[in-house]
Amino acid sequence: MFPASGSSPRIAMSTLACVLLLAACGRDVDSASASNAARDAAVTDDRAHATTSAARASTKAVNGAPLQNPVLFVTQVPTPGSDPFASRMSTFANHLPGIGSVPRGGDLMIRYPDGSLRNLTREAGYGMDGQQGDNAIAVREPTVHWNGDKAIFSMVVGAPPRQYVDSTGKWQLYEVTGLAQGQTAVVTKVPNQPADYNNVSPLYASDDRILFASDRPIGGAAHLYPQLDEYESTSTITGLYSLDPASGRVRMLNHTPSGAFSPTIDSYGRLIFVRWDHLQRDQQADAGTYGAVNYAGEAPGATKLATPTEVFPEPRQASTGPYGRVAGFTSNLFTPWQMHQDGSEELTLNHIGRQEMAFGYLPRSFIDDPALSDYTNESIIANRKYIRHDGGVFHVREDPKTPGVYYAILAREFGSMTSNQIVRFTGAPTMNAEQMVFEDASPPETNGSLPAGRFRNPLPMTGGQMVASHTTSPTTATGTLFRLRQLVTNGSGMLEAGPSLTPGIQKTVSWWSPDVALVYNGPLWEIEPVEVVARPRPPIAQPVIEAPEAAVFAEERISEHVFRDWMKANGLALIVTRNQTSRDRGDRQQPFNLRVPLGTSTIGGSGRVYDIAHYQILQANAVRGYDNFSAGRRLIAQPIDAGRNPANASGPPGSVRIAADGSTAALVPANRALTWQTTDGAGVAIVRERVWITMQPGEIRTCAGCHGQNSKNQAGLATPTNAPEALRTLLRHWKQTTPLSPGRGARPLLRPRAPIVASISMATPAQAPQVTNRMRGAGERRR
Repeated sequence: MFPASGSSPRIAMSTLACVLLLAACGRDVDSASASNAARDAAVTDDRAHATTSAARASTKAVNGAPLQNPVLFVTQVPTPGSDPFASRMSTFANHLPGIGSVPRGGDLMIRYPDGSLRNLTREAGYGMDGQQGDNAIAVREPTVHWNGDKAIFSMVVGAPPRQYVDSTGKWQLYEVTGLAQGQTAVVTKVPNQPADYNNVSPLYASDDRILFASDRPIGGAAHLYPQLDEYESTSTITGLYSLDPASGRVRMLNHTPSGAFSPTIDSYGRLIFVRWDHLQRDQQADAGTYGAVNYAGEAPGATKLATPTEVFPEPRQASTGPYGRVAGFTSNLFTPWQMHQDGSEELTLNHIGRQEMAFGYLPRSFIDDPALSDYTNESIIANRKYIRHDGGVFHVREDPKTPGVYYAILAREFGSMTSNQIVRFTGAPTMNAEQMVFEDASPPETNGSLPAGRFRNPLPMTGGQMVASHTTSPTTATGTLFRLRQLVTNGSGMLEAGPSLTPGIQKTVSWWSPDVALVYNGPLWEIEPVEVVARPRPPIAQPVIEAPEAAVFAEERISEHVFRDWMKANGLALIVTRNQTSRDRGDRQQPFNLRVPLGTSTIGGSGRVYDIAHYQILQANAVRGYDNFSAGRRLIAQPIDAGRNPANASGPPGSVRIAADGSTAALVPANRALTWQTTDGAGVAIVRERVWITMQPGEIRTCAGCHGQNSKNQAGLATPTNAPEALRTLLRHWKQTTPLSPGRGARPLLRPRAPIVASISMATPAQAPQVTNRMRGAGERRR
């Protein structure tokens, strides 16, 4: 259970493995099948470690080699105290622009291979020494353009003008040119960005759109600002956005209830980022002292309701239901995610989740069902590096020398400044989550000590060298100093701090806190390095549907293109599941013996069989507020308006019926965080999704099974390939209820205008592996 305050939670975790017997069609598998499973796991482990071994060799081969390209980075005046809550270096709520969160006085710097330094923002007329005033700045997160000749970054301008008055500036996007030696730096504010909100973490898309994170409220509704996260009810990033500089169009790519951080685009064209996965009920409401209230809706002036009701997920404390005792559910993990550059196909990286990252002890959902397990099956995954629940991975960057290998920082949620050990993991799109491996890249923490110090912002470079921000401090205490260093490899193959890239950058600044006057005289933090070099533009994936769904569209004589256009015009997306009874073999924490009454079933072993009849979809609505605590709104899960779907009068609100073949199809709101659950005939939840997913207008997503599967389902079977009957029912309903197109005099374009593609080829720098758009249970199998 997590505390309601900002103190670090303590979680008792067991890493003992419970080896589960695989079962197929209700019968225990024989010893030969068990041997095959062990062999598969060994092959998976060898394949994954071969990739990371190549990365280790690549890094070691250039140990101590001089840097070939300039490094762009930022300096930052250290925040007073160790790691102030919701400050510049925090794991979450690090976007706040107030002077208490981010002291002014830092700059955008560039370091050349000959060791010389330039202060780019000062050249361009921004920043100041001494008492910080109107021209004071703080800078963050630069990203270099594909051509290597300019960069985009975020900057806040202005400091408190006098005591007791905080600054009013917001983090905004700026572009800098003149990066080469001998040129003059020019800094230009990016036009058409959200002006009244904090815009951070910018980068260039492959087509030169600007992608960034923002705390802009859903729909731009200012009265809902700020959005509050699901844990501490603290102001948070609302999602990733796209800005088209030519048209000025701003578009939301995903809607994240608890934030998205440090996005990057890998060599495969995927937008990779870190999300805080925290889908749980409101602990502030449970505390009973914050004045939690629900509003009737998101409209201005919506009335307050009598009780702050929540319906999803299960309560944070143990409860009782029709299936006996239900375990309390909390979730707290920073996880790598991916999506296409247009915001479609959002899911955890290669479908990885708690079973593969935070393996070991994961409590079952229904306590009284002895067939469910409180432990994950470690024999079917290659990963052996445990990622603890009260933290995760941060600052993910792909190794340009070894595509598909990524470096990140493994850190705790509080008191870390997102600094700690460097880890390396495999994640090419040809892998599934069972094959992914996390491993130590720098010496791990031992008895609370980090023998190599603390690292932040790992930067693998095109020449094979590694740079990172580093401090020798074992803790993030007052006086912690982060310096940019080139890393070297020790005799054990671990990365350690090598020579500094600068002689140290000193500054004397003073400011109002805003309550008291503060002075800092000393070295600045050196953080967030990026390499200034031209890079190939990664490919951009195109929307496609898979063969079973394409066949249904063709048989019903409905053009996929026309259907997508209609959904775009109505702000809708389509989610299709082929068989809700089929689940990934690694999840024994939620029911895995599932049956549709009078229909299909998938049995994963002995034990209770659960009937599932309805598929209920919920959306994140900004309707939770607090009378005694904080301005803004927290998102809670409420049923969608399912009125566009075939009627399901016997089901719970926001649901569609599960067809006899186990399939479901539902039109859902786009640009809104969604989650879902299967229920029995009475609407009681059986299997719940554990993350939020956003879909784009016109998007068609296919999930082969309930929460997907990496290689096999709970019965040892392959991915379902049936043509989903629920999709056929929905398309026929759409034809009957959709108004005629103007001037056509017939039902809207029932003939496909072009062949329907069943798979997508996503080119890599060296090859073009086939990658489908299968959702695999949307986010991950967070059971």
